[in-house]
Amino acid sequence: MLNSFLNTLATIISVTSFLIVTYGAFIGAISFLRNEIRRFTGGYSTINIRKLRATFGTYLLLGLEFLIASDILKTVLEPTLNELAILGGIVVLRTILSVFLNKEIKELETENKEPV
Repeated sequence: MLNSFLNTLATIISVTSFLIVTYGAFIGAISFLRNEIRRFTGGYSTINIRKLRATFGTYLLLGLEFLIASDILKTVLEPTLNELAILGGIVVLRTILSVFLNKEIKELETENKEPV
């Protein structure tokens, strides 16, 4: 009974992760297209692209955190070497993304504070 519940919960969390990443990709695509349309009207900005990358990266990180939670539950249910390897890979990927995203956000904040 508990095993079935945890398996269902892990599946729900995985689907939530997929939805978060998909939503972030949708928002990112719309923002990208809006910025590209501004290229023709003179309002194009590379800073907008960097903000878009930071925003999309945030959605990716959130989705990966949900995926980590799901994989932890799956690993608790079936602690195989394969599940542990997948979990380790996702944690490493999330950490690398987090480091670069934080660097990007700090650079954006510094650029926004500098007088034009």
